[in-house]
Amino acid sequence: MRRRVLLPLISMTILAAPPATRRTDHSDSLHGTNVPDPYRWLETDSGEVKAWVKEQAAYARGYLDKLPGRAAIATRVQELSQVTRAKSNYGVGSVVRTGGLLFFERQDPGQNQPVLYVQSGTAAPRVLIDPNTQSATGISAIASWSPSPDGKWLAYGTSVAGSDWQLIRVREVATGRDLTDKVEWTKFAGINWTPDSRGFEYSRFPAVPMSELLTAPNDFQKVYLHRLETAQSADTLVYERPDQKEWRFQALPMQQGHTLIQIFWGTRRQHRISWLDPAHPGKTFDLVTEFEAEFEPIGHRGSVVYFQTSYKAPKGRVIAVDLRSPAREKWREIVPESKDALERAIVLGDRVLCQYMRDVKSVLAIWPAGGGKLDHEVAMSDIASAGWGRDTFMPSSVDPDAARGYFFTMGFARPLALSSYDFGARKIEPLFDTKLPFDPAKFETKQVFYSSKDGTRVPMFLVMKKGLVPDGKTPTLLYGYGGFNVPLLPTYNPRNLAWVEGGGIYAVASLRGGNEYGVEWHRAGALDKKQNVFDDFIAAAEWLIANRYTNSKRLAINGGSNGGLLVGACLNQRPDLFGAAIPAVGVMDMLRFHKFTVGAAWTSDYGSPDNPKDFAVLMKYSPLHNIKRGTKYPPVLVMTADHDDRVVPLHSFKYGAAMQYAQEGPAPILLRIETDAGHGGGKPVSKSVEEAADVIAFLRDSLSK
Repeated sequence: MRRRVLLPLISMTILAAPPATRRTDHSDSLHGTNVPDPYRWLETDSGEVKAWVKEQAAYARGYLDKLPGRAAIATRVQELSQVTRAKSNYGVGSVVRTGGLLFFERQDPGQNQPVLYVQSGTAAPRVLIDPNTQSATGISAIASWSPSPDGKWLAYGTSVAGSDWQLIRVREVATGRDLTDKVEWTKFAGINWTPDSRGFEYSRFPAVPMSELLTAPNDFQKVYLHRLETAQSADTLVYERPDQKEWRFQALPMQQGHTLIQIFWGTRRQHRISWLDPAHPGKTFDLVTEFEAEFEPIGHRGSVVYFQTSYKAPKGRVIAVDLRSPAREKWREIVPESKDALERAIVLGDRVLCQYMRDVKSVLAIWPAGGGKLDHEVAMSDIASAGWGRDTFMPSSVDPDAARGYFFTMGFARPLALSSYDFGARKIEPLFDTKLPFDPAKFETKQVFYSSKDGTRVPMFLVMKKGLVPDGKTPTLLYGYGGFNVPLLPTYNPRNLAWVEGGGIYAVASLRGGNEYGVEWHRAGALDKKQNVFDDFIAAAEWLIANRYTNSKRLAINGGSNGGLLVGACLNQRPDLFGAAIPAVGVMDMLRFHKFTVGAAWTSDYGSPDNPKDFAVLMKYSPLHNIKRGTKYPPVLVMTADHDDRVVPLHSFKYGAAMQYAQEGPAPILLRIETDAGHGGGKPVSKSVEEAADVIAFLRDSLSK
């Protein structure tokens, strides 16, 4: 193996060769193409793999721990993390009002995990669940929760070490006492109470052997009804489709005993809708029979269900459907399609609360639930993300007396905060105060627009110190995602603020594949159009260089999950364009992703490797299969975690090994493998701080060459 010489900012160091990785002659014949897979053995849980992981982790730590200024960076990131902030669940502020009580999550300085509070009227909030007391290292987290309609009970799911698997328990709100209830084998499933508050419906998968817990495919989900203070073995089967192993279900109990069934396939915002009527036991009624558009239930009154939908509205609208007369010609439009993309909506009282994206900036608007003209928009900061609080689908969500709503706001230099909004007075009041360990006035956020390869206009945020003058030399971190309908809105992250505070630029490109501009924006970056996403990201990098914000030696790229795929693909296509790359928990093997945990669901965005036409597309950009030996790659920090049961770490293992084998230049290829952590959810502050310190120190050193 070659010895590689690096020239860091302060002194010369000798970088030892990475640990040797055994290569085999394994290959697969896929649609007539021979595909070598020399690192297939890294997919196993063997002793050899464990030894290899230990060696790679030690090799990375030996490099990262010696980087100049790392300790000081960790200290500053820790300080920037010590703010009181709310918790956001996939862009939805975690705040629910029901049974005369307000439930919300808040994380205070010194806490690894957010705490769940309950508040009655103007009384001080009371701690209901504090996961920080359940683990000394902070790896236990609240993954989901839902209060009963009467406010007496709270069902909550906890996860450990970042796993998507949850264990659901039930707590009595008044006393803080847990019942004996324990519901297992759930992930990606809501907790939806029956109107009588005596039980809840949930979705679960079949039990998995512990040895396969982190890798086995998650198929044949079913819906069950659990009654309080009964064993899970006594739960009643509500709905299943044994003929569709990849379908997913969300059960939404309604008044009069009806249950609405929202059916998913893959990860697209497209749903089938059915419902069960207690007057006709054993019979299923269908409302939407094809995966043709989004149909997201957002509230109900009696037999009338309100849906946020993209049906005949690519940018979204709200309709009302009466299940007693469900023919399409009788569907009633409540909120018409707008020029802005409708991200989320909720029915509250006699209002529909809408959250739009206007050039990737949030706009909160209020419409009458009976239909009609827009009532008003909530005055907000120009560049921010915001959304109405909504985590449940309950009768209380349409309380006709609801005169106040709750929403969250967040920016690149503004931690997530919860506020109440008086609809009549149009008055905003923060739910709690926070002191910031930095001056927001010292930072500025710009939004620019650039042209991609095919001429498409793409937006990008630039976060920097106020007054920064472009000189073509500023270290810049470019972040992207571009997939699964996920928009990249302004988000507070102590790591990114520390990077900017240290003199860098943080750039966020809103690539096709997300839903920043609705359905068509997503479709333009999915399936056989996935290359558009990579072209958008590369064009963003070229724009930053052309406009003298940075240069190729001082430009790094970063993304996680689907964004890790993005980084890997772009690095293969343009290794000359970047000074460093950080793919995190990435989908790197595009020919085998569908064989592990929930990977089969991603075929809706990527296509299936089992389909010859999709295979041809995937093979062209798969990060693992397009690495070229003899290429001088820039420094690369591959990041993954041992408990990631969403994008299993074998993706990063195989990719990192292949990159180390192919590297011709002197730059390091490192695998940072986090322990007791998963895909990202539930990660304690202590681990986030250490990860941020590694990333920033790595970038500062790599971009100084």
